[in-house]
Amino acid sequence: MTFEQFETLGLYIGVGGLIAFMVFIMWNLAKESNAGKFGTIILFTALGLGLLGFLIKTVMVEFLTGS
Repeated sequence: MTFEQFETLGLYIGVGGLIAFMVFIMWNLAKESNAGKFGTIILFTALGLGLLGFLIKTVMVEFLTGS
């Protein structure tokens, strides 16, 4: 395994771990605040849009640069 492959794998695992941790934080926030079903949907929608924007930006940059 080359250093570049290790960095790429570490990046994917690290970013994936951070995304999973953010989802856990959103779920825990909804649970602790007794948000209910509608409140939980709103929390995941509002906070998840920022995460979705980051992922879409990453895919678009990769697509447009042709890598």
